[in-house]
Amino acid sequence: MVKEVITGAISLLKGMGVTIKAFFSPVVTVQYPRETINITPRFRGHTKLVADDENPDKTRCIVCGMCERNCPSNSIQVIGEKKEGEKKKILTKYILNFTTCSQCGICVESCPTDALAFSGDYNPASFNKETFYYDLVAEFEKRKK
Repeated sequence: MVKEVITGAISLLKGMGVTIKAFFSPVVTVQYPRETINITPRFRGHTKLVADDENPDKTRCIVCGMCERNCPSNSIQVIGEKKEGEKKKILTKYILNFTTCSQCGICVESCPTDALAFSGDYNPASFNKETFYYDLVAEFEKRKK
């Protein structure tokens, strides 16, 4: 019985030592709404459109639909129109349904003009799913300004 009390006391002291050591170690918790964390460059958020090198006001997208056809979740809808006097189609809407997107990256890899990249948006949160239907053309226009 005395042996059990002694081993229990030793165990208690070891546990208290671990607790005291953790109490005086630096804090690793981030106070989230007031502080943000640094995201690694390889983070995969939802996709975004990339600006053209020659004309930064336009995207690189040529409305080929390769990303839409290769998406295994059918999360992408590319809409473009050919305007009068233009040779190529112009991207008018790029709808990404992020509720079904599996973030596999096939759309980014299959794009022949490298018009897609992953965004750094790490905290999309909402109470309704309609906010997760992204119009990437509208977001590109907002980023441009």
